[in-house]
Amino acid sequence: MGQGQEEKIRPEPQTEIQERGEIFFFYRPKVNKEEAHSADDVQRLYIIMRPESGERQVEDTNKEQVNIEKQALFRFIVMGRKKLPDPKEKSRPYWGFVEMVTTKVDQVKNALRGVEYETSTKGHRHTSHARALGEGIYRIVRHKQEDGKRSHTHLIYKLEFPGEGEKKEPQQELNIEREGSFIIQIKNPEKGGGGGLQKKRKAVFPAHLQGELGHVRFGPADPPDFLNYEGCEFLLISASDDIEHELGLKLVTEECSDLLNTFKFAQDDDASVTPFLKGIWA
Repeated sequence: MGQGQEEKIRPEPQTEIQERGEIFFFYRPKVNKEEAHSADDVQRLYIIMRPESGERQVEDTNKEQVNIEKQALFRFIVMGRKKLPDPKEKSRPYWGFVEMVTTKVDQVKNALRGVEYETSTKGHRHTSHARALGEGIYRIVRHKQEDGKRSHTHLIYKLEFPGEGEKKEPQQELNIEREGSFIIQIKNPEKGGGGGLQKKRKAVFPAHLQGELGHVRFGPADPPDFLNYEGCEFLLISASDDIEHELGLKLVTEECSDLLNTFKFAQDDDASVTPFLKGIWA
């Protein structure tokens, strides 16, 4: 599908594109469940971001520098509430964290697979394969303030799949709208409080990124490189489900899918792709 295009349809508000890429959504049914029939049956909601261009061609990760225009980079993200923020709840933050950053698609595919394991208390357990839920394009946008306040950043996206004519049962329950805009705030790992990951799992940012956060508990995702560090925690706060009205931007997707090829899902692997292709639970 590629990163698509964006069009600025009016001069205000002042925005700058920091990063462009593809975005994929997956959910995993709860432990020992073969499939999900509602949001109550969901164990995890995953977001996978694949940056493809931006203000900086080369982005830092905690392992290496990656030229995102020439090499694939994947961010494997877990949403704590197992859904995206509700567009009707504009002030309620939803917490998430970056579980894995990799240039190897096989590592992402492994993370999406089901597993079987033994526990000392409950015996044999298994988790099902993750289900593909949606595919689209995203932008991380710097939104400048006219009153002299510090700029903030938005994560905006627009889905290409499921298609317009398909049902969207799981997407609706998990708040995966056709398009969405969220203020994204990076949590300062040096500031305690507010729950989140255990200390040993928190991100360790390099000095130049940690310096951007200063002494605040949360700061903008500026630059987006913050998201290239495993253990990076963030908040998403619903801003709008109408990007054109809110930011004066129009996202244009390409009418083809990369998800099935990228993650090697077979179209006859019914359960894994049914929510994606048909918009129904599986």
